[in-house]
Amino acid sequence: MLTILGFAMIATFLVLIMMKKMSPIAALVLIPALFCVFVGKGAKLGDYVIEGVTSLAPTAAMLMFAIVYFGVMIDVGLFDPIVRGILKFAKADPMRIVVGTAILAAIVSLDGDGSTTFMITVSAMYPLYKRLKMSLVVMTGVAAMANGVMNTLPWGGPTARAATALKLDASDIFVPMIPALLVGLLGVFVLSYFLGLRERKRLGVLTLGEVLAEEKVEEKESETVLVGAGSGASGASGTDKATGGAGSGTDAEDEDEDDDEERFQVLDPNRATLRPKLYWFNALLTVTLLTCMIMEWLPIPVLFLLGAALALTVNFPHIPDQKARLAAHADNVLNVSGMVFAAAVFTGVLQGTGMVDHMARWMVDVIPEGMGPHMALVTGILSLPLTYFMSNDGFYFGVLPVLAEAGAAHGVTPLEMARASLVGQPLHMSSPLVPAVYVLVGMAKVEFGDHTKFVVKWAALTCLIILAAGMLFGII
Repeated sequence: MLTILGFAMIATFLVLIMMKKMSPIAALVLIPALFCVFVGKGAKLGDYVIEGVTSLAPTAAMLMFAIVYFGVMIDVGLFDPIVRGILKFAKADPMRIVVGTAILAAIVSLDGDGSTTFMITVSAMYPLYKRLKMSLVVMTGVAAMANGVMNTLPWGGPTARAATALKLDASDIFVPMIPALLVGLLGVFVLSYFLGLRERKRLGVLTLGEVLAEEKVEEKESETVLVGAGSGASGASGTDKATGGAGSGTDAEDEDEDDDEERFQVLDPNRATLRPKLYWFNALLTVTLLTCMIMEWLPIPVLFLLGAALALTVNFPHIPDQKARLAAHADNVLNVSGMVFAAAVFTGVLQGTGMVDHMARWMVDVIPEGMGPHMALVTGILSLPLTYFMSNDGFYFGVLPVLAEAGAAHGVTPLEMARASLVGQPLHMSSPLVPAVYVLVGMAKVEFGDHTKFVVKWAALTCLIILAAGMLFGII
């Protein structure tokens, strides 16, 4: 019964948010509370919620101060060179912008933290998508998939959990998986290319000058009668043809394009919060922070708390300025931290009532006896739904040891089982139980249901590509 109720609770949650019948925060709180009563453990709801909140409180604290920290770094201009580099590559071509999103998310994911990746990626790319009227779910989907592949880094979490659960060395699990993961990452880049082509077909390709001109027209059309716009356009066309026919026109066009790039800024180059004299201090502080995170010298929440306090103090020494920066990022902080604490109700009820345990045992029991010698393949396939419907802790510490034991009885090594268990991570990163995904959709101003509908099929395809590559290379 608990198995059925567990799956029913998850299904109800997903259906309601995808149909936009409830907000994610309301659904994360009310649906598990209702099912807790159905299970007959309504009296223990408070205990389950407190346990869930206690387990996720460090994550919420980390997200709160990480948002403040990276928000300040964006304000002071630390990521402006990255934005300019992406702009130079992407220009106003939707295809290049989507590919650039995947590349940026993959690079930033090297720090091993999904929330950090999403904050930097969305901050850099969101203005471009908005300005060109591109689909924001394409941005969130591509970023989530790229981060999901990179999340398998030994310091990212899943690999360390698998190593701990099966008493293995993390490097023995990860290093042989690199070829398959690279194929998966290549798959994300190829997919982003085709998604970008679809956006290009829908929107067309504009030059930066055309985008700026269109924006100016939109700003003035309520005040100005656009008399002679057609003749102006034809005149411009004639000028282009004349220039194209002259050999000396190429340099002039390049200069015009450079001027357009200068004006086509996704972050205001003259904003009052810029601190160019402190650029290298902020860069060194960020590198130090990420290094400490990777080396695990201090807990991540403590690192971001210290980093945010130091960044505010050095860049904005006056108290009113500090208050203004905190107020500017308060909306993101409240949305994300509120979502995390709401998710604590969901996870608390799932684990406290025993639904997760019953669901895991049921999944193991339904595996046919004849599939024993192929338990690595089975584990890889099961990792898709199981890491989506439960936390990484629940899967790696609750389900993987049971699967590994079944595999060992048929000669499948724990290393193969551990590698196969990493396959589902591109899909896992869009799970409603992953706090980082709320940073992604919150900062991108995308409905969680819209993101889910878009990303699930593509993320599942990416997982299967990794699985197929792993089997082809003899890794799994």
